[in-house]
Amino acid sequence: MGAGHDHSHSHAPADFGRAFAIGIALNLGFVAVETVYGFLANSMSLLADAGHNLSDVLGLVVAWAGATMARRAPSPRFTYGLKKAPILAALANSLFLLIAVGAIGAEAIRRLFHPAPTHGQTVMIVAGIGIAVNAATALLFSRGREHDINIRGAYLHMAADAAVSAAVVFAGLVILWTGQRWVDPVMSLAVAVVILWSGIGLLKESVWMSLAAVPSGIDVDQVEIALAELDGVEAIHDLHVWPLSTTETALTAHIVTSRAGEPDALLEAARKVLHDRFHIEHCTLQVERAHPAHHQNC
Repeated sequence: MGAGHDHSHSHAPADFGRAFAIGIALNLGFVAVETVYGFLANSMSLLADAGHNLSDVLGLVVAWAGATMARRAPSPRFTYGLKKAPILAALANSLFLLIAVGAIGAEAIRRLFHPAPTHGQTVMIVAGIGIAVNAATALLFSRGREHDINIRGAYLHMAADAAVSAAVVFAGLVILWTGQRWVDPVMSLAVAVVILWSGIGLLKESVWMSLAAVPSGIDVDQVEIALAELDGVEAIHDLHVWPLSTTETALTAHIVTSRAGEPDALLEAARKVLHDRFHIEHCTLQVERAHPAHHQNC
């Protein structure tokens, strides 16, 4: 009987500290500008977008804190370090989005029944600045969004904000052309729908990761088949796959083989398959001579 544990290919989360600092500074400044001009122009869509941007600033702060905590070294109390902190940050981010949706939607509905005059030109100019600010911030996180849900959450916030600002520009243009007061609150509701869509997706994935669900993109049946096809493997049982962090996946499994007395070659082949095909970089493999008659998943 033997066991193998592999950390040789561990990848620490990329350091996005500079990106977070720049993004927070840009968006905090824009929130102040948007709030002032939202009141001056009497624009609910500008104020709604300002509220959304403020929630994004808080989200960036939380995401930055999570990313920083994930880089902490392991300790006797936290033997994996704080690698799950970005998962909690992504969960908090999704909740910020949903809170923003509720506030924006309630005020937009109130304005829809009690419309007020809006200065369309001011709305267009301020929202146009928002497109530039949010697009630039989104680009700061674009390179990390494919492999880290925490960074993807920050990217989605900013990319959605750029799209929302473009919608607000359109609302200002329609107000200038038609003078219709209902356009502003209706566009605010559209903003809320966009935020809700991105927030629900992020909430669902972050909850799954918090509950140690198999990461998206990994088919556990295919993992079992790949291990079972290795030379000398007779059976696989007690296979578990879960997210160790937002960027790393862990696996444990029992391998039944007649070569349990000399497992090194088999363990190395298993590690290579897991790394190359499934990007699983933390694996603990238990080698056994015979399949237990009764065993419980744990």
